[in-house]
Amino acid sequence: MPGAAERFRSRAQVAVIVAPQAVKIEAVSKVSTTQKLGVAARVAGQQARRSRTVRALGGAISAVGRSLGRVLHQLWLEVMGLLFLLMAFSGGVFLAREYAEYHARHTALWHVVIAICFTVTFAWFGVSSFWRARQKSKGSR
Repeated sequence: MPGAAERFRSRAQVAVIVAPQAVKIEAVSKVSTTQKLGVAARVAGQQARRSRTVRALGGAISAVGRSLGRVLHQLWLEVMGLLFLLMAFSGGVFLAREYAEYHARHTALWHVVIAICFTVTFAWFGVSSFWRARQKSKGSR
């Protein structure tokens, strides 16, 4: 039977061995809280993917998003077409003024040519934008 001194020494050794582990456990617990949250989030995500309600909501949101995206793109094309046609109209007004100035011999021919190029270019941009919007609306039906 071991003496009192040996029993005390073995208890002291156990206490020394436990103390460093307790410190390590505290350090691990800070990291493991983050890991636990990550695991919990992963499990929640897996459960959500299995849920018919969550999948149905995801599908609904996706369908609405696609539809809204198509409508907003068509609206964008129409608004830009209108802006381009307004710019072509202002170019046409400038062209008429420059043409009158050219006939009165107050300006050079290249002013008229630039006004023609500007007006035709922006008229083409406007018409093609409306044409693309119409093609998109035909394709989505």
